[in-house]
Amino acid sequence: MSSKPFEQIHACVFDAYGTLFDVNSAVSRLKDTVGPQYGEISAAWRVRQLEYTWLRSLMKSHTDFWNLTSDALAVTLRTFDIDDAKLHAELMQAYLSLTAFKEVSSVLHQLKQAGMQTAILTNGSPSMINAAVANAGIESVIDRKLSVESVGVFKPDSRVYQLAVDELGISAENIAFLSSNAWDAAGAAHFGFNVAWVNRYAQPSEALPGVPSAMLGDLSELPALLGIC
Repeated sequence: MSSKPFEQIHACVFDAYGTLFDVNSAVSRLKDTVGPQYGEISAAWRVRQLEYTWLRSLMKSHTDFWNLTSDALAVTLRTFDIDDAKLHAELMQAYLSLTAFKEVSSVLHQLKQAGMQTAILTNGSPSMINAAVANAGIESVIDRKLSVESVGVFKPDSRVYQLAVDELGISAENIAFLSSNAWDAAGAAHFGFNVAWVNRYAQPSEALPGVPSAMLGDLSELPALLGIC
């Protein structure tokens, strides 16, 4: 794909979960406690978590991402016939310290050294994203942490993406948006961002409005895309 859409970028805005932080690391950290189905449980938790964001947005019944994630976990554990309040609490706490992907810190430092503004735009509640950023040690290279709690609806509602435009004071065409979630990448492209889909797991493209301008294997390819390395 052509890099031309990324020639006049003044800010890079990142999705958090799945893009900067490995959503499977919470369950993986407790895999000995969770048991041999830990991979399936982690995947099912993530699917239900996302489904609840979309369903609550459609139902106009918002709750913050912490409560939603807890609800999704409770139903997931019941699906696997697990009734363990202590495990539920431990997994929720683990979600506050998800592991950042290995290239995240170095890429963010490269962007800041090049004078690029950086922001996170996330479904996560402020307390959740503050905890994740602090755990990863990347506070100094993230300029803004933007949560959907400011608008009370989840991605891919256009009001969420508009947050980045309003808070950064930069037009959509001058913002590069990075997400590993294909549906989020489509939503952001449909809104008007220049989107690079971080396709970490070689997934097929979605049949949705909004086509990303670039596809990356991971974030280490971003500086070259922006022409800053």
